[in-house]
Amino acid sequence: MRVNINVNGQNVTADDVWAGESLLYVLRERLGLPGSKNACEQGECGSCTVYLDDVTVCSCMVAAGQAEGRSVRTVEGLAQGAGKGGDRPLNSVQQAFLDAGAVQCGFCTPGLLVQTDDLLDRTVGAGLPAPTDPEIREALAGNLCRCTGYEKILDAVRLAADRLADTDNAGSNA
Repeated sequence: MRVNINVNGQNVTADDVWAGESLLYVLRERLGLPGSKNACEQGECGSCTVYLDDVTVCSCMVAAGQAEGRSVRTVEGLAQGAGKGGDRPLNSVQQAFLDAGAVQCGFCTPGLLVQTDDLLDRTVGAGLPAPTDPEIREALAGNLCRCTGYEKILDAVRLAADRLADTDNAGSNA
């Protein structure tokens, strides 16, 4: 079957997709977007988290055909000027993860970045206070990391929230 999807702002087509193929497989193997990772294939680890019509999902659990005509944003699409290929500036969440040392082996990082982006969009980006530690933990509960004790990840989320709030405050004071 043929699947037409808007991925990171670009309309793309994947041909010869079989009925049981996951959105994750299509993104990685057919569309050349390896950011989302294939770990558990059961929706348990969060490494493959993407936005599907602005809602975060584990792409390993979405049949590719379910994405027909829909919008997908991957970790690659978080960078400013989303699209495939080329160097783009990192977004505030990506930069905070680097600055806080929250990136280790990198396997869980794409899912954590997407989920953190979603959390901060729903809180600070919507004019609400920065999420508390329990709110951060709840939002990231579906994302497993085998390398850290999660403290650096929490530091990164806090840092991104602070930077986003500072940016919003600077914009409202202008």
